[in-house]
Amino acid sequence: MSISIKLPEDLRKRIARVVEGTDQSAHAFMVEAIRQETERAEKRRGFLADAYAARAEFHRTGMGYALAEVKAHYRAKLQGKKTRKPKLRSWPK
Repeated sequence: MSISIKLPEDLRKRIARVVEGTDQSAHAFMVEAIRQETERAEKRRGFLADAYAARAEFHRTGMGYALAEVKAHYRAKLQGKKTRKPKLRSWPK
């Protein structure tokens, strides 16, 4: 696929300064920047989809975890301690 992008002059100059003295071309720099931003946007979209699905599941079932218990569980795991997964509980609607 071939795409032509018209960049503002100041941005072109900034890119040229960034790649100056490296073995990377301005084109390669832009391709990598677009790849990274695309990956970030895809991850964010997936994160939001998961969050919306979790919220819908909570509204459907009324079941969830207490945040303080979840934080304590992961804090203990990070410290290498044995810990039990927090219990799923019913929340008032």
